[in-house]
Amino acid sequence: MPLRLLVKRLTETARLPVRGSEHASCFDIHADMDGTIPPGGRLLVKTGLAMAVPPGYEVQVRSRSGLALKQGVAVLNAPGTVDADYRGEVGVILINHGSEPFSFKRGDRIAQIGVYPVELCPAEEVDVLDDTVRGSGGFGHTGV
Repeated sequence: MPLRLLVKRLTETARLPVRGSEHASCFDIHADMDGTIPPGGRLLVKTGLAMAVPPGYEVQVRSRSGLALKQGVAVLNAPGTVDADYRGEVGVILINHGSEPFSFKRGDRIAQIGVYPVELCPAEEVDVLDDTVRGSGGFGHTGV
C-alpha cells in the first residue's frame, strides 16, 4: 500500500495541505486564524488540522522560502516535528525577523510540511565512546 498522510480538519475553515507543483517534496499548509507578528515577535499559528503520520515516519514543518526572503518570516523551531503518535492540532511557531509587522489572514500559506522516515533506535549508556579525528571539537572548531 502506498504511503498516506491522513489529515483531519478540526474546523470548517481549515484548508487541507496542498502541493504547489506536481513534484514538490512538501505540502503548503495554511493559517486557520488571522494575526500579526511584530518585528522580533513570535506566534503559534493554528492550522485547524490534525494528522495521523504513518509509524516509522515524521512530518517536518519547514519555512516557506518566499516568506523568509520577502518578509523575514520563518518557522522558529525549524524543522518542527509532528510525531507519528500525535493526534492534536498542528501549530506552526512563526518568528518575524523582518523590520515590519507581518500580518496574515486565515487561508494564507504559512509553512510547508514533508513526510520523512525516522529510524527508531534505543539510547544506550556506555562508559567510553570510540575516538574520531574530530573528537570533541564543537562549534567553530574548523575555523572561520
